[in-house]
Amino acid sequence: MTDLNFVFQICEWIGTAAFAVSGAMVAIDKRTDLFGVLFLAVITALGGGTLRDVIIGHFPPRMFSHFHYLLLSALCALTVFAIARAMKERYVMREHIIEQVNNVFDAVGLGVFAVSGARIGMEAGYGSNIFLTTFLGMTTAVGGGMLRDVLLQEMPFVLKKRVYAVAAILGALSYALLVRVGVNQAVSYGTGLMVTVTLRILATVFRWNLPRAI
Repeated sequence: MTDLNFVFQICEWIGTAAFAVSGAMVAIDKRTDLFGVLFLAVITALGGGTLRDVIIGHFPPRMFSHFHYLLLSALCALTVFAIARAMKERYVMREHIIEQVNNVFDAVGLGVFAVSGARIGMEAGYGSNIFLTTFLGMTTAVGGGMLRDVLLQEMPFVLKKRVYAVAAILGALSYALLVRVGVNQAVSYGTGLMVTVTLRILATVFRWNLPRAI
């Protein structure tokens, strides 16, 4: 493994952990049991990548062949569950602060997977198709959260608040375009990541939303 690939690997571990923590927090907020917390954390962290792999015909999806991602997601979920169970009333009373923490984890996961999804699409031979690589980045970033929300019988967050998918699209597109014009992989990756994370955080702080019809 080259140094650059190792950096990408570390980023994907960070993104997986961030999304697993975010998914576990949402599951706890919805009062699911331990299995529910574990399952929804794994779905949030790995569901988008699984959808991406299905689209590009990578079988079995990486979720089922790279078990360290599954173990990392489960470990993060168990940690969040243990903290929430130990704190109980204090955890509930500080729900607003916890939501803000969750938003940060969510933004980091969104940024990492928007760019890594586009990168994997390009490495699979679709580098000339900017639309597809950007779509793969968006799917990787938002797919797990959408599956989680559907399982919780809620309208997916991505369809109603805080320019969520738009941030992932712009990050993935930035990465793909920079690579196409010959910019260094690391610089392209970092730029796409920061575009997504920054836009997501700003949208949360300033409550930016796309317009609605009614």
